[in-house]
Amino acid sequence: MKAHLLMPYFSLSHSNFPAFNLPLGAKTSALFASLVLAGCQATEAQNTPSQTPDFGENVIIMDPSMPSSDIQNKLDAIFKQQEANQFGPERYAVLFKPGVYHNKVRLGFYTQLLGLGQFPDDVMLQGGIQVEASWHGGDATQNFWRSVENLSVTPDNGTMQWAVSQASPLRRIHVRGNMLLDDNGGWSSGGFMADSLVDQEINSGTQQQWFTRNSTLGSWTNQNWNMVFVGVKNAPEANNWPTPPYTVVERTPRVSEKPFLNIDSVGHYSVFIPALRKDTQGVSWQDKRVAGESLPLNKFYIAKANKDTAKTINAALGKGKHLLLTPGIYKLDAPIQIKKPNTVVLGLGIATLLPTAGNIAMTVADVDGVKVSGVLFDAGEKNSDILLQLGDKKTVVSHAQNPSTLHDVFFRVGGASVGNATHSVIVNSNHVIGDNLWVWRGDHGNGIGWQTNKTKHGIIVNGDDVTMYGLFVEHFHNYQTLWNGENGEVYFYQSEAPYDVPNQQSWMNGSNNGYASYKVADDVKHHKAIGMGIYCFFDVNTSVKLHSAIEAPTGPGIHFDHITSVSLGGTGEITHVLNDQGEKAYDKNYVSRIVSH
Repeated sequence: MKAHLLMPYFSLSHSNFPAFNLPLGAKTSALFASLVLAGCQATEAQNTPSQTPDFGENVIIMDPSMPSSDIQNKLDAIFKQQEANQFGPERYAVLFKPGVYHNKVRLGFYTQLLGLGQFPDDVMLQGGIQVEASWHGGDATQNFWRSVENLSVTPDNGTMQWAVSQASPLRRIHVRGNMLLDDNGGWSSGGFMADSLVDQEINSGTQQQWFTRNSTLGSWTNQNWNMVFVGVKNAPEANNWPTPPYTVVERTPRVSEKPFLNIDSVGHYSVFIPALRKDTQGVSWQDKRVAGESLPLNKFYIAKANKDTAKTINAALGKGKHLLLTPGIYKLDAPIQIKKPNTVVLGLGIATLLPTAGNIAMTVADVDGVKVSGVLFDAGEKNSDILLQLGDKKTVVSHAQNPSTLHDVFFRVGGASVGNATHSVIVNSNHVIGDNLWVWRGDHGNGIGWQTNKTKHGIIVNGDDVTMYGLFVEHFHNYQTLWNGENGEVYFYQSEAPYDVPNQQSWMNGSNNGYASYKVADDVKHHKAIGMGIYCFFDVNTSVKLHSAIEAPTGPGIHFDHITSVSLGGTGEITHVLNDQGEKAYDKNYVSRIVSH
């Protein structure tokens, strides 16, 4: 592994596997590396104990020296409050210092479990993690907004139950046993796992669709409509799609893993920024040599929702600080403005940005290497034209060597309260990489209705060479996804048409019934999408039809593989899968598929 020597000094950051961290300084390249080597000694400065940063009251830090009963009581109290708290304001991040814990965690809404080791096995949770849906009658299709990262799990009964739907990622975990992805037969719908090792079997149960990237599995059993594996070792064989409906891409073209918070042996916190990797398979950390950069926490502005505003956050960003958003709902009367290249924005505990004055919640300049991770954008009652924008406009500027990335970035229009946003996210910059985006116009909760939580598109991609891994876009009034840029690539797409169309006349695209979920602009010459599932459930008016799930130009550079349309329960109709191809999905034939185009 090569290290890019960008400055003439280095520092040590971990006692067991120290990392030679090569600071960025005034770099001309964004490729950098840390070599993780055993047997090195920490510097005198780093042997000095550090005080715990002020993360606020909603970050709970666990230490293995604490009595196990005290830890369990805290975990149980959070779960009791959050189990069914789907649209509540509370947010929590539970951080585990390196060591062994004899506890079992039941995980509810807006709760993040995060190991603070350099590697997942530095934190060993002996007891397990459980997510089920008894609060919702065993139906896990509303188990959203929670996550687990950077720890190992030994389930007390041999199986980690993770019955979730969207916005519930697993990252950098090691499961020492099996996994179950449903609530023992109840539906679940749409999960994401990356950079993880599962020793034994994953049983997807009734999970409707699932995306796995850069992981290593013992084995996989069960399937439903759309199970996609990219860069996964021991992925199931996929020789006869759709029987079973496994889509396997052997290697991941290009990706960087999500930044993560960690701590060294004397209490110094830092954020590790994994480097861009190309043509990869399996986890990034198993050989304990990880390329990237470690940023000390004093380079971050630690924001708190109960005191910070767009003004205070922008002032810190203007001084060159990175941004750590502690758990809470940040009410913003102006955009957070990311102007400097290589800025890191890391949210803890599903940190939420809520515009209050019809403003954009965040803008990212057309610069290299910005990282936005772990943030929920929640539309306010006054309409915002955009919630998140990357790049002011389309340009020819290349960011191929140092792309901006979005990891676990979620959008919500309605649900918690009345929300309105014409567009949730617009990507104007080139070479952006998205890694688990859920863009959701609410279909249940508060402030829901055809004329109440008003929208147009979920996501618009104008930039060229944009790649998405795990793109979920649902219920918007017009095209869910509008792709105008060249050379776009999407690996796994899940979408539902709006449930609440009142009648066909109110949802027409010219002479066509409804708006396709996924629209590639007519002048695009090169585009690729693999593993797509598009669904309808027109429960307000079951006679509503959608002419085509996908609209795209034809030509030698346009490729779609393994695409599925489903009329959920036969409620409404999708007449074609792609343009005018594919049989209708409706009450008697509720699933329709096209192998490739």
